Parts: sequence; C-alpha cells; structure tokens
Amino acid sequence: MEELVRTNDPVLISFLESLMRDAGIVCMVADQTMSILDGSIGAIPRRVLVDSDRIEEARSIVTDVGLGAELRDRKPT
Repeated sequence: MEELVRTNDPVLISFLESLMRDAGIVCMVADQTMSILDGSIGAIPRRVLVDSDRIEEARSIVTDVGLGAELRDRKPT
C-alpha cells in the first residue's frame, strides 16, 4: 500500500474513504489508534493508504475533485 494523503482532518479522511469506495479502490486509514493516544489533539496525522497498483487512479480522483494539494509527494523510483 502507498500513502495517498496525510492529514488531521477527519472530514477529509471520511470524504477520501467515500471517493475510494465509490471507485472500487481498497483503502485503509493508518495511525488511527496513535491519534487516540495523543489525546485527540491532532498531533499525529492519520494516513490514507491505497493499493499500490491503483495509486495513480486514486491520485487522479483526488486531483479531479480539487484536492490535489492534499496529496503526498511520490517517492522517487
């Protein structure tokens, strides 16, 4: 899995999960339990991860809805 977005915004996370679900792209939100440990002050951002073979499609969907600035930079290959 590859990181699509890293954020503290629960509304954005929910929206991204919905977009991925509608597109049939498997995603997961990492670090949810860590955010509970910080007392919900938002010190530890959560990561939205998608299957590596669908990362480009997911990035395109996020960009198409106007949230391209939220995307994580690609790792150099």
